[in-house]
Amino acid sequence: MSASELPTVIFDLDGTLVDSEPNYYEAGRQLLARYGVTGFGWEHHIRFIGIGTRETLETLRAEYGIDASVDDLLAEKNRLYLERVHASTEVFPQMRKFVERLHTEGVPMGVASGSSRAAIDMALSSTGLDAYFTATVSAEEVAHGKPAPDVFLEAARRLGAAPAGCVVLEDAGPGVVAANAAGMRCIAVPYVQATADDPAFATAGLLFPGGQREFTAQAAYTWLFETGGAGPDGGVRRPRAR
Repeated sequence: MSASELPTVIFDLDGTLVDSEPNYYEAGRQLLARYGVTGFGWEHHIRFIGIGTRETLETLRAEYGIDASVDDLLAEKNRLYLERVHASTEVFPQMRKFVERLHTEGVPMGVASGSSRAAIDMALSSTGLDAYFTATVSAEEVAHGKPAPDVFLEAARRLGAAPAGCVVLEDAGPGVVAANAAGMRCIAVPYVQATADDPAFATAGLLFPGGQREFTAQAAYTWLFETGGAGPDGGVRRPRAR
């Protein structure tokens, strides 16, 4: 496959490349506690997976009647989150393997995330993943976060790629919706396995219903390069059981 025929691969960050959701949850829980909100559990957090940090805080501010600006809440949550990222951020092993294989073969890659610029840079640098990506986009840098397609379209622009030539890796329904809206193919790896039946995931080109425990670099690579990036009817494809 010549360089001109290679796909461009765009990764979501949180829950896709790195297991950052526990850090986001704890940062959000601490933030809300400072404003008198108690009892914010994991079950409350997971409904915001795949949604940008600003959009999440706008919703929480309205729901809990928090008397602080979204900008102030965003700055405080980012600070709490960065403290945790610096201390511990884990890359999903098969995702790292996939990234390394794509890099070896010269595949252009980028990251498009709902996180802040500081959070993206910290996560990538602390894990060594920054060496593999030539473009990164934060939802702070576009007009609308996911499920709007803006971050993916901007990533494609920075990578010099046509949207139709891009493949997105995502862990959440809103991200899959955003990829489709951008005119890009999608590999879906649900972070919350119980959401695998979300209709949004049914629109992905390749779905790993078991999430990261099922995802393998080889299966994703085979779909991308050996099947033409789609099921036989162009619809959703699931990896074969091993």
